[in-house]
This record gives sequence, structure tokens and C-alpha cells, in this order.
Amino acid sequence: MMQNDHAPRPVPSACVPPVYVALDFPTARQACELAARLGDQGTHYKVGLQLFLEAGRPFVEELVNSGKDVFLDLKLHDIPNTVYGAAAAAAGMGVRLLTVHAQGGGSMVQAAVAAASAQGGGIGVLAVTMLTSLSDADVRSLGFDERTMSERVALLASFAAQAGAHGVVCSAFEIAAVRAAAAGLATLVPGIRPVGGAAADQARVATPADAVSRGADYLVVGRPITQAADPAQALANIRGEVFRAAGAISG
Repeated sequence: MMQNDHAPRPVPSACVPPVYVALDFPTARQACELAARLGDQGTHYKVGLQLFLEAGRPFVEELVNSGKDVFLDLKLHDIPNTVYGAAAAAAGMGVRLLTVHAQGGGSMVQAAVAAASAQGGGIGVLAVTMLTSLSDADVRSLGFDERTMSERVALLASFAAQAGAHGVVCSAFEIAAVRAAAAGLATLVPGIRPVGGAAADQARVATPADAVSRGADYLVVGRPITQAADPAQALANIRGEVFRAAGAISG
């Protein structure tokens, strides 16, 4: 396997957000089969916990060395020293983006950012605010205070900005709150569903066009593509919606 010597730099906010396809599969074989079906259309991929634990660093590096942008979604949440080491290892793979939990605290997020910088600054650290699978009722049941979801996300985004994070992960509905709290942060939006698509286990979902119109910098799409009868067509349709929405904004 080729050695990746130069990690790509994080993509700045752009008019047309890239669509990261979530490779949420239990095996590398299934992920590779999906990537083969997408062909040249598959330029951006998300690797999460399940696939990373199964396929590990070799699979991630194979994607990077084949020219793919990789978002490593590990949602790191540990003491700062441990997160520093994990983030340094991730940066060494050449991935584009890495997630940590904002609720790990400013020192922990800062440790991840420091590790990325030590590797040449090629990896963008994204702080996960509130999981898009959570509703206000879910959060209240965990004993949180009476802040609205947007207020909680904004508070965590401000902590992330102070720690030097590249951006945050939030739903489309909290982008405005993030911009108000920390204007320079990029926003990555999961929970993307086409019009009429099933929400499944996501509580705060949005269409691709809605996410773009609200200002998302990156989109993550999983099951609407990976479980489609024709994944390549599903990705093309979502990209088309993204381009049209971005065009409407710029026009």
C-alpha cells in the first residue's frame, strides 16, 4: 500500500457543499462494493465507528490513496492526552475531517486541534454538538437544562470555536444559531433525507436543498444512497438538488 505523505487541507466554505457518502457497513467488502457501484461519482466518503473497527487504518488509507476525500467520524470523547494521540494518528492517515465530541470540553477539543496542527494542519477537526438522533424531549430526559436545542448547539459551537475547531456537526436547523455564536465555523450536516424519505432513527432531518439554503458547508448522506436500488442514481439526484439549491443562492 502506498504511504500517504501529505494530508489534504480542509475545504473552506464553498457555494456547493460536498456530499460525503456514509459507508455505514459492517464489512470492508460491502463498503468496497458500494464504492464500486458509485464509480467516479463517489469522491467523498464517511467512515464511522463500525467500519473503522472492522477494516481499520488500511481501509482508510486505501480510500485516501485512491484520491477520495475521507471524513473519519469517530466522535472522540476522552481525556485530552488520549484524544491528542488519537487525532494525531487520524491525521497521519491523510483524512480530510475528524469528529470529536464538543461535550468533551474545550481542553479536549483543543488537544485534537493541536494534534492536527502538529501533523501539518491537513485535517479539519469538527466538534459534534448534539446528535441529530436526539430530540428536545430526549435531551430533557438526560437531565439537561431547559435551553432549546439551538441554544445548546450554539453554546457548544462557541466552545468549539474558542478551542480552534474547524467546524461543528449540527442539524440544518441549528446552522443559523451556530453562525450567530461563531461565524467562522464550518457546518457539517448529517440527517439528510430526500423529500418523502424515511427519517429512520434521526430526529432532526432536512432535505439536501434545505440544508444548502440554510448554509451547510458539508452534507453527509447514508441510507438514502447506500440502501437505494440504484445508489449511483440516488447520489446523482442528491447532488443535483445540492447544485440547484447552491445555484439559487449564488444567483
